[in-house]
Amino acid sequence: MKTVLVLNGPNLNTLGWREKNVYGTMSLAEIERNLTALAERLGVEVRCFQSNHEGALIDEIHRARGTADGIVMNPGAFTHYSYAIRDAIAAVELPAIEVHLSNVYKREPFRHVSVTAPVMLGVIAGLGPIGYELALKAIVAQLDNVKGE
Repeated sequence: MKTVLVLNGPNLNTLGWREKNVYGTMSLAEIERNLTALAERLGVEVRCFQSNHEGALIDEIHRARGTADGIVMNPGAFTHYSYAIRDAIAAVELPAIEVHLSNVYKREPFRHVSVTAPVMLGVIAGLGPIGYELALKAIVAQLDNVKGE
């Protein structure tokens, strides 16, 4: 069975009560439950991990090599300055999709730049929690395409 690692960066553990007008009211636990249910329907497994610490996320990305087939990641604020996370994603050579709950292009200018996006298969932003589900479906489709070649 294929495994997709779902990573969430800093402050995403505060979903449900943090800036509801920007991030909505759904908690990270609810998003993860929905992803797990979708994964079952898609015939894949998801492994979820959240940390407020850059090194912990990098360690998890490194562990994904050989234990996961793809990555869905919301790097949070690390999106804008973590070349270390960018390099870790590039190093493991797994298809990865970046997700953002809010439309980063409607927000502060510093949020318009992603240093991680260039090593991602794609980026989904501004669609709220459904963005995670779309990313999971896209990773599964990518894995199916690679398998079918």
